[in-house]
Amino acid sequence: MAPIPTPPAEPQDSPDGYVGLEAARAERLARDRGWSTVRSLAPGTIITMEYRVGRLNFEVSDGRVTRAWKG
Repeated sequence: MAPIPTPPAEPQDSPDGYVGLEAARAERLARDRGWSTVRSLAPGTIITMEYRVGRLNFEVSDGRVTRAWKG
């Protein structure tokens, strides 16, 4: 049987720190801090709920991050 792969560790970073930032700046900062995927979404966007290690999600309204969460 093949070994189960170990997922990479997530950055030790709080998503709450991105709320209120301008979206493009928040995305650059997140990538600089080690997030492999950064996803910006409009409020109410329908998304799948699978958890992806290393992904940071932003809800963006009027060019600013209004909510941020892992996965």
